[in-house]
Amino acid sequence: MIDDIPYAVHIAVPRGTHRPAITYPPTRTSQYAADTFGYAVDRFEAAPGETIPVYSPARSVVDAMRLGGTANGPLALGALNRYLHRYGQSGVAGLQDAAQRLGALSSIRPAIEAVLA
Repeated sequence: MIDDIPYAVHIAVPRGTHRPAITYPPTRTSQYAADTFGYAVDRFEAAPGETIPVYSPARSVVDAMRLGGTANGPLALGALNRYLHRYGQSGVAGLQDAAQRLGALSSIRPAIEAVLA
């Protein structure tokens, strides 16, 4: 959902579990609450017959907006814009469901409304 090349690979682990120590490539590990860790996980085929878990586009946008901080605000808004351009009005429900499940609906709803205005 972004055009930028990230400076690090981002991985998620359940809160309270071991954070893997990876020296290369540069890696950033985030810990998510255990009850939402498995929410909205899709499978991506990285190589023939080999899949990896990734969060859905809606969850990824919501996470970027709620966890990105002000420095990543433009990146998160760009991802929101691309998401809405790709999924249109029908994608709003997915964003709202993800935001509600992750406890961020009140902070994300104004951004969604602004982009759609």
